[in-house]
Amino acid sequence: MNIIEIDGEKAVVAFDPDIRMFRGEFVGLNGGADFYAETVEQLYEEGRTSLAAFLALCAEKGIAPRRTFSGRFNVRLDPADHEAAVVAASAQGKSLNEWVAAAIRDAADNAA
Repeated sequence: MNIIEIDGEKAVVAFDPDIRMFRGEFVGLNGGADFYAETVEQLYEEGRTSLAAFLALCAEKGIAPRRTFSGRFNVRLDPADHEAAVVAASAQGKSLNEWVAAAIRDAADNAA
């Protein structure tokens, strides 16, 4: 996949054909910490530099570097999809919440 880990933080990586460089962006942080490089080796190096600068700035300003998550979010979907999800959850003996949480967990595990 296009997820890498640098110093314990996950970043999503994409190739930007316009500038012919890889672009990495850390996820789960309180602010932007992105980085660019032409090679994978340079990408890791630039990522470490970007992350260190971001963490130093957070420490200097007394800001927590990582986002906090409440564990709640709203999902909007087509009513037919909502009904299908309720039926699928019921067929597995789960509540809709349990079923959605398991689907998200499985998808996230497969993306990493």
